[in-house]
Amino acid sequence: MSALLEVEGLTGGYGASQVLFGIDMQVREGEVVTLLGRNGMGKTTTLRTILGLNRPTGGVVRFRGEAIHSASADAIARRGIAIVPEGRQIFKNLSVEENLSAFAARRNGRDNPWTLEKIYQQFPRLKERRHNGGGQLSGGEQQMLAIGRALMTNPHLLILDEATEGLAPLVREEIWTCLKALREYGLTIIVIDKYIKRLIGFADQHTILEKGKVVWQGDSAQLSVQTELWDQYLSV
Repeated sequence: MSALLEVEGLTGGYGASQVLFGIDMQVREGEVVTLLGRNGMGKTTTLRTILGLNRPTGGVVRFRGEAIHSASADAIARRGIAIVPEGRQIFKNLSVEENLSAFAARRNGRDNPWTLEKIYQQFPRLKERRHNGGGQLSGGEQQMLAIGRALMTNPHLLILDEATEGLAPLVREEIWTCLKALREYGLTIIVIDKYIKRLIGFADQHTILEKGKVVWQGDSAQLSVQTELWDQYLSV
């Protein structure tokens, strides 16, 4: 598999506060990759910097072979990176269908694109509530809408930042079922989540961050047996 996303020596932060100290990672076409670590260790900042929402102070980010670390967030999104952000950030004054339709695009050029109908097949509750405003949805329904909205762009790379955080157990299972379907679809995915056992069964590769630095990288087979890493870097 070729590298879809390459991050080399990435540094950055917020103003004078440096958060990232030389992040290196690769995401290959069709892989599911995680960013792991306790809160405040630089996971979301890494994603924001890749997406152009934070300007890096050093390093290189390549997407589909082209450097994007100097590009605007809009330009990076148009290249085919979509995010399901922490907090969902849906448009509460728009209906479910308007939220989805507003993001319709064909950025990956696949023959079987995500459409409204496919989103409704994946999330029947969204179809039932397609005329309701985003602000009238439950937290779980809003998360489904946030995922559907990202899929409507038909991205090359989907990023999920805490997609199951704060959800009821049954809704969380529905989200995991959706993520498995996306993997089977062949979508390349980066995930931030705290449910390490579920991630081991779902993802291919893992990167653990500690204080803005990469402290471990490996595959699910390695992480499943190195449980000392869970206590050292992942437990609260």
